[in-house]
Amino acid sequence: MKIKKVAILGGGTAGWLAANHLGSELKADEEVQITVIESKDVPSIGVGEGTVPYIMKALKRFGISEAELLVTCDATFKQGIKFVNWLDEKKHGDNSYFHPFDVPYPGGFDVSLYWNAHENERPFDEVGIQARICEMGLAPKRKSSGEYAGDLSYAYHFNAAKFANLLAKNAQNKFNVKHQFATITGANKDANGYIETLITDENTELDFDFYIDCSGFSSVLIDKELNVPFESKANELLTDTVLVQQVPLTDTDDINPYTTATAHKAGWIWDIPLTNRRGTGFVYSSRHMSDDEALQEYAEYLGVDKSEISPRKIPMKIGYRKEFWHKNCVALGLAQGFLEPLEATSILLSDFSAEMLARNFPRHFSDIEPSIEYYNKVVTYAWERVVDFIKLHYCISDRDDSQFWLDNQNEATFSPELKERLRKFSIRPPQQSDFFSRFDMFDDKNFLYVLYGMKFKTKAAKLSAVEKKHCRELFLSNDNLVKSAPKALLKHRDWLSGLKAAYNKG
Repeated sequence: MKIKKVAILGGGTAGWLAANHLGSELKADEEVQITVIESKDVPSIGVGEGTVPYIMKALKRFGISEAELLVTCDATFKQGIKFVNWLDEKKHGDNSYFHPFDVPYPGGFDVSLYWNAHENERPFDEVGIQARICEMGLAPKRKSSGEYAGDLSYAYHFNAAKFANLLAKNAQNKFNVKHQFATITGANKDANGYIETLITDENTELDFDFYIDCSGFSSVLIDKELNVPFESKANELLTDTVLVQQVPLTDTDDINPYTTATAHKAGWIWDIPLTNRRGTGFVYSSRHMSDDEALQEYAEYLGVDKSEISPRKIPMKIGYRKEFWHKNCVALGLAQGFLEPLEATSILLSDFSAEMLARNFPRHFSDIEPSIEYYNKVVTYAWERVVDFIKLHYCISDRDDSQFWLDNQNEATFSPELKERLRKFSIRPPQQSDFFSRFDMFDDKNFLYVLYGMKFKTKAAKLSAVEKKHCRELFLSNDNLVKSAPKALLKHRDWLSGLKAAYNKG
């Protein structure tokens, strides 16, 4: 029996990403109809406002104009993350380092061995040029750059609600995805546990063949109906609560071309600049900090009295489903799981998982069972390695000013894979071959920036005179590129303002 009717329960970023991925993949089959079902009673969480360059692949595939994305979603460029106070302040000052998107191999050459032997000369993020470009406040593109192309790698910050609307318009106009409003309260299942129909709050039934649960934290189908267990990662990632507050920007305020992640004694604070506001979030562990103390520290970060802010409080259940695809239902987005957004992982995992589903979508009911095991294995691997990468930021810190940081450094909170990798990287720098799966969301390049940005020690290796000379020449070449950058690249806000003016005029 052919699968013809596909329901996506829930809109938001995850639901409409899924609609576009499936619509793009299945557009040649006129018998397949995709419907997004949204409830007017359930608001979107809408705090996932940062991305990584992986998102470009999907946007280009969907045929979305980059200019439209930037202008209509209050978007800015993200060239990486600036980390502040993630190490012992007494030893390292504010120990700011960048995790930029440029590859830490100047000229394609691995300079990490040279840097290890001369690590006091400069920060590791200066093996490339992007961290310094970020500090100058420059855009990653020229005026003449084409869409989804620039002098430097980049991703985006954007208004999540407006981004979901852009995805919705694209899915409906390009891929004939249907959209309806209904509040789903449950489902009817057959004798084998497959979902047959959805039940609305008006006690009507909606009949489909395949179901994608993008219903957020409520996980209406994968949890409440199919009872798929949740794999908690609270023993590895200790933060469990976030306070969210938006801060207005004026038209003359500078816009950083990066996310700022500032650590505090029980977690960290994100600071994401859009064109008209900053989105901020105070992430903390309720086991290590009271709500009142969190509010006080948050207000101090924002430079206001705590009586002047009323942040939204969101509990974070850290972990993921033991199965992402069960019977004729796949969970995506927050229904699939949640990790703190330290490296913009929420949209990344939603995008990756939706793309995987589209590439492996069953055309007939008989195709479902053979597809499930592979999909769950791949997506589980991706989630596990993302957990490890986020944990890396905490566990190699030398902060000892609170129990939160000491607990994070306890090896009992490390996964076996992370322990093995850290032992290996204490001997030599990460290499591409250490990340043998194409489903590693973060690889040697990402690990290099975080490890050495946080003063992780690797045994020094001997280099020949020729290798040393070549490395010095590469660093000098990068220094010259940085010096010339202001002549080639505009200030971030100026570039965005110029695009907006041209877009509105044209």
